[in-house]
Amino acid sequence: MTAKKQQVEKEYTVEEKLAALYQLQAMVSEIDRIKTLRGELPLEVQDLEDEIAGLETRLEKYRTDIQELEASVAMQKNKITESTALIDRYKAQLDSVRNNREFDNLSKEVEYQGLEIQFSEKKISEYSELISRKQEEIAAQAEALEGRKADQLQKTGELEEIIAETKQEEEKLREKAKKLENAIEPRLLTAFKRLRKGAHNGLAVVYIQRAACGGCFNKIPPQRQMDIKLRKKIIVCEYCGRIIIDPELAGVEA
Repeated sequence: MTAKKQQVEKEYTVEEKLAALYQLQAMVSEIDRIKTLRGELPLEVQDLEDEIAGLETRLEKYRTDIQELEASVAMQKNKITESTALIDRYKAQLDSVRNNREFDNLSKEVEYQGLEIQFSEKKISEYSELISRKQEEIAAQAEALEGRKADQLQKTGELEEIIAETKQEEEKLREKAKKLENAIEPRLLTAFKRLRKGAHNGLAVVYIQRAACGGCFNKIPPQRQMDIKLRKKIIVCEYCGRIIIDPELAGVEA
């Protein structure tokens, strides 16, 4: 079977081999285009998901901060209640003092508790202002979150639509490319795949464009251009190593 396959491969002319390689290049380039088109959207969707997660974490922190601040306000209010009760008790005791020393001590306690009330009121004012700021931040972040969620929903829909539209096309191209690969001798196919892997744009087979290589755009000498047009042997670019064919074989005008 191997001998038969080799015999079939020997029947292909250089021109047919070059045509098959270019057809394969066209197919895999189209697959690359589909993957690129689809490949950008998942990144955008992932970025939006990360941003949404960050906004939700920030919102949760703001809510936790507000709860802690409200607890602090409640604690200061309790202190005011306690201090007010102590002041009332100390003032009642002032009416029954026996000497100046007791009067002075009770007066100092009343004054001290008054200062404690002032301090608590100041703290309550500070905490209330912080709560107000946090609530404003929550409103702004919640609005941003809704916007990002809407963007994510839209991008996810676009991605799902592209996947649905291109999946069948990609599968058909892969099937055709696989069949075409079977018609190309292993040595050429290995070289083709190696060139594609090394090229930033995935082009292993290019045609002459304005007397230059269609891959690296370095000028091709006239005699070499003539050899390429004759299609008698496989010629590679001396600069980038890509396989070069003439425009007519590629189906384009020179």
